[in-house]
Amino acid sequence: MIQRNGDERAERRFRIALFGVLLLVLVGVHFVDPSFYPTIYQLSMDGDLKGTIAYLKTFGVYAAFMSFFIDVVINVVGFLPSIFISTANGLIFGLFWGTIISWLAETVGVIISFYMMRTLFRGMAQHVIAQSKTLTKLGSYDSWQAMAIARAIPYMPNGLVTAVGALSNMSFYHYALGCLVGKFPSVALEVILGHDVVNFGDNSLRLTIIIIAVAVIYGGIWWYTKREKK
Repeated sequence: MIQRNGDERAERRFRIALFGVLLLVLVGVHFVDPSFYPTIYQLSMDGDLKGTIAYLKTFGVYAAFMSFFIDVVINVVGFLPSIFISTANGLIFGLFWGTIISWLAETVGVIISFYMMRTLFRGMAQHVIAQSKTLTKLGSYDSWQAMAIARAIPYMPNGLVTAVGALSNMSFYHYALGCLVGKFPSVALEVILGHDVVNFGDNSLRLTIIIIAVAVIYGGIWWYTKREKK
């Protein structure tokens, strides 16, 4: 009993320290550049791809680091769209590195968001889930495989899926593993599709093949899931 209480206190201290570090970083960024958060919010809400690319290039050799940080912040917030930054990463850093940067940044962001929702904003998470009948049903699935499938769906709102995970009995390890595995295919698709749509003239064949392949794969998964339920 004493050991258990000690473990709980240690975990609580770790969470407080984590939030403290996160808060210091976020506040520090604001003091260094007060225009940073308003700029990111405006670019995200407008979906301004050209503006995003131009903004990232102003950081020079630190563009990849800043893109990673911006993507993490967007995914921690949960309600801002991240597709614009994923597309920008593909166009600036290439498909391979653009995918890697976006994949790791989004994974880190949703993991931090998971901790915050589970410990500080459980009421908010319950309200978010209540707005979606589909997500209410997903709450009964608390395995890392279920989380991976949810994260693998392209353009799925991150905040909604995070809320489901935060209110479930899923462990931190299983949540992190599910996000790491599931985020890769969805982010890769977002980066490649965004890149090829912008450069449609040079990549029209590949874009067509990818769209057909995605439709077949996700259609097959949907059909298999329906059949298993019956």
